[in-house]
Amino acid sequence: MTDVRLRSRVEVERGLFMAESYEVISRALEAGMVPRSFLMGERWQDKFAPLYSQFPEVPVYLGQEQMIEQLTGFNLHRGALAAMQRPVLPPVAELLRTARTVAILEDIVDHTNVGAMFRSAAALGVDAVLVTPQCADPLYRRSIRVSMGTVFQVPWTRLDAWPQPGIDLLHEAGFDVLALALTDGAVALDAVDLGPERKVAFVLGAEGHGLKPATLRAADEHVVIPMAGGVDSLNVAAASAVVFWQRRAALSSGR
Repeated sequence: MTDVRLRSRVEVERGLFMAESYEVISRALEAGMVPRSFLMGERWQDKFAPLYSQFPEVPVYLGQEQMIEQLTGFNLHRGALAAMQRPVLPPVAELLRTARTVAILEDIVDHTNVGAMFRSAAALGVDAVLVTPQCADPLYRRSIRVSMGTVFQVPWTRLDAWPQPGIDLLHEAGFDVLALALTDGAVALDAVDLGPERKVAFVLGAEGHGLKPATLRAADEHVVIPMAGGVDSLNVAAASAVVFWQRRAALSSGR
């Protein structure tokens, strides 16, 4: 638990992920996630009983707070951890079949940003999220916590390769691919047609260098958020919320 790289690898290899806090664990269970075990301080046993009592076959490990902190590497002030069975991700084509608004997270390596983007996607009506092969794990503990468990309610999957054949799959499903990028000729977000007649896939890039050149070449349109005050860009999580809201507003207004 105290080695981030080791844990990130081992969790995927062993098909599990960690959920933390009552709210996140309850959302995971409501979404059909299957627990493997629970870990908590003794004083939290009664609070979490409504959750773990649903699974009498699943072990509940109790311990002193100091011992748990040594084991996990952090203060478990949110009460409990649950080791959960990692779900099987759906095929890309299955998600695209019923979606009309999609977000693609291209190589977003910061788990906090990934979690925040999932939370915005859930709050603002994004139908599905696709993450590229190098994108941080949405089921990493910090991503889940920042998302407030919304990673369990937004349909998502990981692309096998990007930008191709991923962009081809989007085009075949009828999506226009809109790349958020500070490029010459990029169209201001409030001037882009985001109405209900259009299936839209927003591509948001890594925090440092932005989107890949190959992604920019294959995209149907480059889009930029209009800025003031001498600011040229927003944090990628903040940018995603602006873009998703603009799409939601266009759908609500019918244009």
